[in-house]
Amino acid sequence: MTALMIRRVAAAQACIDRFAGKPYAPGTRDCVKLAGHAMHKLGRKVGLTKGLRYASEAKGAAVMRKLGFKNLLEAVDAAGLERIAPAAALPGDIVALETEADSAFGCALTVSIGNGRVVGFLNGVGAVLQPSSYLTAWRV
Repeated sequence: MTALMIRRVAAAQACIDRFAGKPYAPGTRDCVKLAGHAMHKLGRKVGLTKGLRYASEAKGAAVMRKLGFKNLLEAVDAAGLERIAPAAALPGDIVALETEADSAFGCALTVSIGNGRVVGFLNGVGAVLQPSSYLTAWRV
């Protein structure tokens, strides 16, 4: 395994350690914080999320709109990450999944851990998931 892949696997494991099995908490443990943690572990600056404060999904959506984004897809694109096919996602890459139709965020952000699996939130708890469909992904 190459040094880069070892670093990616370590970043994905850090996301599992920090988020899996822990309750969803907007502004503390949510998909934005999860994606930011992966980026940080892989040495990418996370300028858009620095200093963001929100304690509910409604306030998080308001902050996102105040920053000029309609959804999380636009926000991640603005971070300068390259979009990739979800099937090409390596450990540590960010993967967007579909959410309920009424979600203000447009997607749920997860982190690839390899073999099509991701770490993200399901039913209010961080978990390792095997999604059946993906929206898009970004190379970190």
